[in-house]
Amino acid sequence: MWAGHALYVGPSLALQPHSTAVSVMVTGVGADVEVRAAGHTCVGRTVLIPPRTIHRVSTASTVAFCYFDAGSRRVQRCRDAMSQIEGPLALHHVREKEILRTLRASPIDPVTVLDVAAGADSIADERIAQATASLRAHPGHDYSAADLAAQVHLSTSRFLQLFAAHTGTSFRRYRLWTRMCRVGESIAKGGDLTTAAVDAGFASPSHFSDTFHAMFGLSASTLLASGATLVVGD
Repeated sequence: MWAGHALYVGPSLALQPHSTAVSVMVTGVGADVEVRAAGHTCVGRTVLIPPRTIHRVSTASTVAFCYFDAGSRRVQRCRDAMSQIEGPLALHHVREKEILRTLRASPIDPVTVLDVAAGADSIADERIAQATASLRAHPGHDYSAADLAAQVHLSTSRFLQLFAAHTGTSFRRYRLWTRMCRVGESIAKGGDLTTAAVDAGFASPSHFSDTFHAMFGLSASTLLASGATLVVGD
């Protein structure tokens, strides 16, 4: 994980239905994935799922979950590269074969995966980029929408409108995402879940556990017990 983005490559872990805070592209590295969301069932090698969409992913293959930071243009670029729309889902990336090659490389370069799927990073809106950068830099700080709106010289209502328009998610959900990323960074450095969760701004370990399960479809302890390794980029 790095700069609000994250990449997981490994077993599917029998995830339960969940809803992410940011957009995620699911790729079946060895076989198709099946994604069910909002009454739609889609099967393909690459599926882009928008934030705040309850969904379930099924596959017998190694799977990759590429999470896009909501403050960058990469989400829209990835969606534009999908060749089919099915309800809230977008399927069949036009560079699917190249994405699969990058995911089968050893070692995997997460930045290359992102660049192939969605191009180089760029800012969606300077004011929103500033706000998301503040949230990423200080996830444990209890920023309110009013605080960040004042920083970029907007009314709170206008700030929230722009935030949703440019990120595709809500201010509250993105703040949770930055806190989740900070927990991941702490664990990668050898920290324990309880301390990492509190330091990142979660009200309690149980708040973190409930949020993690709702966001990813499994518990953090189950993920770590699977042997998954967290790598933090520059």
